[in-house]
Amino acid sequence: MHTFKTLLLIARPAAGKSEIINYIKNTTLDDRIARFHIGEFTEIDDFPMLWTWFEEDALLEEMGYPRLHTTPDGYFLSQHLWDLLIERICLEYQKLMRDFDGDTVIIEFSRGSEHGGFRSAFEHLSTDILKSLAILYIDVPWDESLRKNRARFNPERPDSILEHGLSDEKLERLYRETDWKELTQSNSERLTIHGIEVPYAVFDNADDVTTAQGTALGERLEITMGRLWTRYKSLD
Repeated sequence: MHTFKTLLLIARPAAGKSEIINYIKNTTLDDRIARFHIGEFTEIDDFPMLWTWFEEDALLEEMGYPRLHTTPDGYFLSQHLWDLLIERICLEYQKLMRDFDGDTVIIEFSRGSEHGGFRSAFEHLSTDILKSLAILYIDVPWDESLRKNRARFNPERPDSILEHGLSDEKLERLYRETDWKELTQSNSERLTIHGIEVPYAVFDNADDVTTAQGTALGERLEITMGRLWTRYKSLD
């Protein structure tokens, strides 16, 4: 089948990752395979994992016990917890692969330079993931990430994949600076992670084609995924 086995979607928060997944999810299977090289898929997202930490810490505090992962104002107690989330993604992937009967696994996360960036995250990806991985980076400028983060936040649903958000202060501290361009400046098509060549492509979303979920998103995604597919197959 002409589908990616493992696809990693990365970007700043509110760049359009979840909107792209939602668009793909609402495309018929035949079109999804033909246009985006994604078949039946399962998602692994680190947001529900970290949100569980926030909830558990709040419960522990109410019970009179120390918080395990986060401060009361919502920052991690230690930087290594960002890498633990990647290790957790790898564990979920390993468990999923035992009985996986789909076509594609889509992994999603955001990282900023403040807490190690994508460089640190990539160092914790397992060989099982890397050997079948392609990366789609959704590129938005900082101001656009800030605007969309404000626009999507629903205080009644802070645990929602599509409606969660961060305060301006927290978003700026954690995600204003990103190391993506630094990581990719020497090669416009591939990254080498643990000695494994991983193809990537960049989806330009500076003009926000993802929010409307319309034709412009589909057309741009088809072009970008076609480019990524060519690079992916060239490594076979």
